Amino acid sequence: MGLHYAARLVSLVVIGSIAFDSVRTPFGERERMLGGSAVHFSLAASFFTDTRVVGPVGDDFGDAEYEVLRERGVDTSDIERVEGGKTFFWAGEYGYDVNARETLDTQLGVFGDFDPKLSDESRAADMLFLGNIQPDLQREVRRQCDRAELVGLDSMNLWIDTTRESLLAAIREVDLLFLNDAEIRELMEEPNLVRAARRVMELGPRAVVAKQGEYGAALYTGERFFSLPAYPLETVVDPTGAGDCFAGGFMGYLASRGEGAAADDEELRRAMTYGSVLASFNVEEFGTDRVRRLERDEIDRRYDEFREITAISTAPVR
Repeated sequence: MGLHYAARLVSLVVIGSIAFDSVRTPFGERERMLGGSAVHFSLAASFFTDTRVVGPVGDDFGDAEYEVLRERGVDTSDIERVEGGKTFFWAGEYGYDVNARETLDTQLGVFGDFDPKLSDESRAADMLFLGNIQPDLQREVRRQCDRAELVGLDSMNLWIDTTRESLLAAIREVDLLFLNDAEIRELMEEPNLVRAARRVMELGPRAVVAKQGEYGAALYTGERFFSLPAYPLETVVDPTGAGDCFAGGFMGYLASRGEGAAADDEELRRAMTYGSVLASFNVEEFGTDRVRRLERDEIDRRYDEFREITAISTAPVR
């Protein structure tokens, strides 16, 4: 059975984009649906622990959008609503190769002048996730949340290409790094993923998670390595936000296990499995539609199925 028990819940804060997305895939298209890294992350994490979201929105962000987060118990107190501003907007298209996408439009809106203002409650969070935003902003939020005992960070090739030194400085201040495998190699200027991940850990993070899209993810901790395929699905409708849901499930599970969980490699492996499960639900429908209807018992059932699928059940032939 899945791990349905929990230690003391710790609070988790995520900072990242809150957006409207327009997405076209071979299975249809949607206009201006709720998205953004902080949204997908917080919805996934909310199944495991108390979650607060930090990010800016414009006055086009209304009650219906707030309700998606609040109905999952996400604390929206630190969402900054800028009067007269426009919420971050992204438009993209996927083909049958879900690992490749084409960006059609990006409008930063209020995100372009974002200056994070955290409440005392967010500053006191036990855990912090720095979503895929400009590294200097990540470092500023990390400074404000100096009591956080576990900090994760996500980034992308844009920041590697344009602000590499600032990103490296931000990585030195966190415990867990989430990047796709190509980005890890590019960041460390190392073609071998194993060596690149170990070089990242020399900077400070205890663990590196290499996201590999439809092929799953790999976890590096010290000299240890763990690889997990993606949960097998017959249909992937919309991959947008899958990586953020993965990170939300990962960090949310660790929060549910209490202090010290991230120091246990077995707990990190369970966290990665739960993250993969949340990502698998996310891609089944457009935007937040599937995760919004999701129940915790569905998550635990899929976790159990995933464990059975990936278990080695036969002994080696001698």
